[in-house]
Amino acid sequence: MSTNATAQVPESQMRRSGGGYLPIENYGLIGNMRTCALVGMDGSIDFMCWPEFDSPSVFCRLLDKDKGGHFSIHPAARLTCTTKQQYLPSSNILQTRYIHEDGVVDLVDFFPRPKNAKVLFKGPKQSAYREMTSVQEELKKWLVRRVECIRGSLELDVEIFPAFEYALEEHTTEILLPESLPHAEQSKTVTFHSKTVKLQLDVSIDKGEDDAQGCPTVRFKKVKRPGMLGEGVFASITVSEGQAISFVLRNDLPNHITENITPIVLDTQQHDTQTYWYNWISKSNYKGRWREVVSRSLMILKLMTYEPTGAIIAAPTFSVPEDIGGVRNWDYRFSWVRDSSFTIYILLRLGFTEEADAYMDFISERFLKSRVADGGLPIMFTIRGETDIPEKELSHLDGYRHSKPVRIGNGAAFHQQFDIYGELMDGIYLYNKYGKPIHWDLWVSVRQMLDYVLTIMNDPDMSIWEVRNNKQNFTYSKIMIWVAFDRGLRLAEKRNFPCPNRAKWLEARDTLYEEIMEKAFNKEMNCFVQSYENHTTLDSSILIAPLVFFIAPNDPRFLQTMDRIMLPPEKGGLTSTGLVYRYDTELSEDGVGGREGAFSMCTFWLVEAMTRASVYEPRYLVRAINLFENMLSFSNHLMMFSEEISRSGEQLGNTPQAFSHLALISAAFNLDRVSEFKR
Repeated sequence: MSTNATAQVPESQMRRSGGGYLPIENYGLIGNMRTCALVGMDGSIDFMCWPEFDSPSVFCRLLDKDKGGHFSIHPAARLTCTTKQQYLPSSNILQTRYIHEDGVVDLVDFFPRPKNAKVLFKGPKQSAYREMTSVQEELKKWLVRRVECIRGSLELDVEIFPAFEYALEEHTTEILLPESLPHAEQSKTVTFHSKTVKLQLDVSIDKGEDDAQGCPTVRFKKVKRPGMLGEGVFASITVSEGQAISFVLRNDLPNHITENITPIVLDTQQHDTQTYWYNWISKSNYKGRWREVVSRSLMILKLMTYEPTGAIIAAPTFSVPEDIGGVRNWDYRFSWVRDSSFTIYILLRLGFTEEADAYMDFISERFLKSRVADGGLPIMFTIRGETDIPEKELSHLDGYRHSKPVRIGNGAAFHQQFDIYGELMDGIYLYNKYGKPIHWDLWVSVRQMLDYVLTIMNDPDMSIWEVRNNKQNFTYSKIMIWVAFDRGLRLAEKRNFPCPNRAKWLEARDTLYEEIMEKAFNKEMNCFVQSYENHTTLDSSILIAPLVFFIAPNDPRFLQTMDRIMLPPEKGGLTSTGLVYRYDTELSEDGVGGREGAFSMCTFWLVEAMTRASVYEPRYLVRAINLFENMLSFSNHLMMFSEEISRSGEQLGNTPQAFSHLALISAAFNLDRVSEFKR
């Protein structure tokens, strides 16, 4: 698979075809495990929250082309360039290359990392955290954009238009250096001050070997644009072969401690960052045939880790639509309990024990301290472990291609979604098996939680899909409650832990199994269904069943269900062009409305389910490999996956999505094992 993407149209045309917006898949991700930014193929940063993942946005043109704000570096509009974008080898440093007859320019984007810093974790408190590093290297909270000309010369336009507090807050702009020159004594060039955030732009010029008067200069001027609550700045620059200009955005600090940024400093930062990422991905013990795509998925997951606490967010973006022009627009900048078992399993099996420990510490502390009044557990947390996640609409933003409403926060935070107890218990069980033995206090909390689950096991809930209307007895939720009791019993036996209510857990587990087989299987359709109530609705979440060892992958009931899911929708299935949909939204009212695309996670679940079935039914192996390869073809040019894929093949939903990449890695890992076994 190619890691480059090429566009033969100028920047203005790239956006014009989308009404001022780039396709969702035309972005790459950079970050520093505190925050991140999306960099478009046209060199525009259209999304960045500052200074942390869940902070208000500073650039958000992704969700409003006029008001959202951006930081773009691109060839002058009159120039028609070929654009290519790729990550530098074994890193999260993104390179966008502009190719023109007259010159070639590389734009390199990254957030710096100390090359040797190893962060140790201490479980977070509700509203505070601390971090320690084993070496005294400062994490530079900088956004670095370095332009270097490698052939000829090229004219570039630089535009910086911040929009603070989700484009709600006014700001003042001050140009401190009207003209930036090579090796200037001061690099601080422009400041942007809002009520809550102060940013400064530093410019560093490397003239190369050219000592003539033709060396590059940067002259910014203020520009006011309709809809923006403060001025931006614009500069037209020309760079020639061997010359480089770096733009660094960082917090505006008091002058006496502001570090002057020089080309040497930036070269060191880029080298250290490259070294950090190379050393990190080298820990991976995955040696299978899909090494490149698995490595990229791992590095994307690392970028979505909030290092001070170990939390992993579901996605770094909010309100990117699941249907263009529709209402399925959610904030995913939080950590879901549901992701825990997949995350812990993948990190441990692929050699990332420190990350697994940190994530387990985060989940365990929430488990110990964040129970609600009735004994239940919230389904999600902030990156600091908080549970107050109110949802509100930003009505002043137009949304991606007019997809309203734009939402921040998440109203599902206290939904009753009982499947989380199964995912959490599976994660704890896997960590005890592949990581470290769990401690006594955690076991006591496990017992209390499972005793609580005894009281709600017969209640309806709002499911993995977070429906916003009537609760139902969802099959997926019932299976995961079965998993909760099963893993609790296994853990007690494996560790010889005292288990006063062992008999009740065992009875609950067995009762649930019988009930699911009776009430969740439609004998006329010969398949499992979405819920006890929606007894004729197919749902791809059932694909999890053999993955959590609820049912044998070759059980006729499951094979019949899987075969039906693989049929196209017009024949009663859920698969189209090799992509799997959650369920038919026209037949199953979920209280949200609107359409949606195929779910990337569900497609990878189907691959893994077929893979497991192929151990006993070999005919599924080739189909699983073909489906997996087909799915990889729907990734973007950087092997990134959002939550969904549209019927036209475009990516939809928040991007990149952690669960999509977790499911990808799991599918590749198991495909390799089964393929090896079959040789």
